[in-house]
Amino acid sequence: MEKDIIKPIKRLSFRDEVYQTLKKSIITLELHPEERLNDKELADKFGISRTPVREALKRLEDEGLVESLPGSSTRVAPLKLEEAKHAFTVVAVLHALAARLACPLLKETDIEELEFSNKKLRLSIEKGDIIKAIEADGTFHKVFLDVSGNPEIVFALERSLPKIQRLEISQFTTIKGLNSVEQHNQIISACKNREYETVVRLVEENWLSLGELLTQQTEPR
Repeated sequence: MEKDIIKPIKRLSFRDEVYQTLKKSIITLELHPEERLNDKELADKFGISRTPVREALKRLEDEGLVESLPGSSTRVAPLKLEEAKHAFTVVAVLHALAARLACPLLKETDIEELEFSNKKLRLSIEKGDIIKAIEADGTFHKVFLDVSGNPEIVFALERSLPKIQRLEISQFTTIKGLNSVEQHNQIISACKNREYETVVRLVEENWLSLGELLTQQTEPR
């Protein structure tokens, strides 16, 4: 056996663990928009030094989820309507591109995964579990992302999706989420019929219609 075949498994760095924990807390609104973030307090809670916390906060700031204020203070970024509108446009186009690349390569097992994820989405919405609903919706669209085989699309989405997910969660009680379930059913039907251009159009419309619904409902009256 070659000696270099088995190598030590690298665990996540403290910075990455802090980053992922804070990012999830920001997306799920456990950390509220505009809530102050103190690196020393966070470091004490994590039981680590302040350096990896500061590095994680800087990364979150680069992604628009955290912002620095005058006087060296940091807070969770507020929900920004215009920013969310722009994010929905980008996300819609990227997912449509993934669908275009994936459609000719879809297998029966992929379509079954689409159906299974959509059933989970419906159940989660009916139970009022927005976190599970968002996860199920993500699993549905991940089928196209995985089959497309283009990691650059995934990389680009990582920056925009959290802004959308925060808005979804904040507006969950007013969202007619079952509309998305029906749109997904139409996408699945088009996939089965190999109507690829229809799939691409429906995927893009799925995101744009959600964006329109969410941003309209948050407009000042």
